[in-house]
Amino acid sequence: MRAASSVPVVSRGYDGGKKVAGRKRHVITDCLGLLLLVAVTAADVGDREAAVPLLQRVRAAHRSLRLIWADAGYTGMLTDWAREKLHLVLEIVKRSDEPRFVVLPRRSVVERSLSWLMRSRQLVRDDETLPATSESMILWSMTMLMCRRLARRTHTTTTSMSLAA
Repeated sequence: MRAASSVPVVSRGYDGGKKVAGRKRHVITDCLGLLLLVAVTAADVGDREAAVPLLQRVRAAHRSLRLIWADAGYTGMLTDWAREKLHLVLEIVKRSDEPRFVVLPRRSVVERSLSWLMRSRQLVRDDETLPATSESMILWSMTMLMCRRLARRTHTTTTSMSLAA
């Protein structure tokens, strides 16, 4: 995510892979794509490095969680560490070898969640001074999204009941 000039240099970095100066958003979602946990780091922090505290936090918050699907950026010793220390199975969803675009079933859930969040204008660019404030804005946007869906579902159920009566 690109960071505004108001973001301190200490909390931003440069991601050489994507060629973007700013911050990275690391998210863990459930199977429906609803946000469980978010962490915002400088863009130069590696995925595996950021995953360690994120996995520890998700383990403490969700004790019944047993399996986490992740992309190839989280391979290596992290899978063994998660199994031994946190008793979590970290399953890597690998890309297809086909030259054309293929939707990967488990990765698409997180990508869809990130696109839902990007509909919030506040999250298109990172303007927040502190990473914790950015995390709060992401959580707030997901809360608004979930509330809208619940309200729409309740309204639909109420009107369909009244039509049936």
